[in-house]
Amino acid sequence: MTELNFNINYTRYENLQELSAQDRQLCEQSVEALKTSYSPYSKFKVGTAVLLDNDEIVLGSNQENVAYPSGLCAERVALFSIGVSRPDAKIKSMAITAKTELFEITKPITSCGGCLQVMAEVEQKQGSEIEVLFYCLDGEILKVKGIQSLLPFVFVEDRLLGAS
Repeated sequence: MTELNFNINYTRYENLQELSAQDRQLCEQSVEALKTSYSPYSKFKVGTAVLLDNDEIVLGSNQENVAYPSGLCAERVALFSIGVSRPDAKIKSMAITAKTELFEITKPITSCGGCLQVMAEVEQKQGSEIEVLFYCLDGEILKVKGIQSLLPFVFVEDRLLGAS
């Protein structure tokens, strides 16, 4: 038997002013993305801003449906949109934030497992890590380099791609 350990490296920032100008802009754009959230059932708006290698920023927001499994998280809305409209683009970083009128969000929200799996596959496809900023409005920001830190046992099966 072997006991193993995971260490997750991330950086914590107190506020937007501690970030680089590019990271600050990405967080601010994630706030803009909140405006397009369709969340009449949960009242929990999530916005993401994705920075591509050509410095273009693509926005995504959560989209709910009364048939709950039919909705989609902000991260996947943005990533799937990029996959369709910019299939050769590489993603450098992304910022994610949330807002609700029901209660005060006091810590950064993180991505769900389904979104992490999609993010991990994008990393694998593009051959480079994605930097992720989890931004609590008017509060702290957590910055992580690479999805492997967030989803250490990511599902990968190369044989499904035809590799041997």
